Amino acid sequence: MRTLAICLALVSQLTLRGVSQQAPSTGQRAETVCTFDDGKQLKVEYGNSTAKGSDKLHDGKIWEPGGSPMFLFAETALTLNGSDIPPGAYSLYVIPAKRAWTLVVNKNTAAGAYDQKQDLVRAPMGIGQVDSPAAQVQAAFDHIGQKQCNLRLYYATTGAWAEFHEK
Repeated sequence: MRTLAICLALVSQLTLRGVSQQAPSTGQRAETVCTFDDGKQLKVEYGNSTAKGSDKLHDGKIWEPGGSPMFLFAETALTLNGSDIPPGAYSLYVIPAKRAWTLVVNKNTAAGAYDQKQDLVRAPMGIGQVDSPAAQVQAAFDHIGQKQCNLRLYYATTGAWAEFHEK
């Protein structure tokens, strides 16, 4: 188990180095972390550019906050919308639509264009309106229960969320 944790830490560090090289010049990279009750973590790194201008949402099209994919790092096996996600590193994308958003977990973490064939999970997100518009794209985890972390995304006046469960 300790070997797995060390390997995941090394993969995360190597991937983060590659991610930092991809970071857009107009925005910064930010991260949010959720720790399950057993101490294992779930982390998302994302571009937190302004919620205006070049970061516009296009109905039904892949969206990359800050101009690059978000990245998910999981120290433990997860489920999202009933689908299994093994421990490891993944790209995250969002497909916004007027009435529903979809969170996409993609196996490809290398630089390059989105490849739908690499999708591991597509999960519907809950959406709603927030009172105070977000000036920048924001992501946050909410530790809901012993084995549940909800990823929350805020863009302008929209809030969206998806439930990750530890297996």
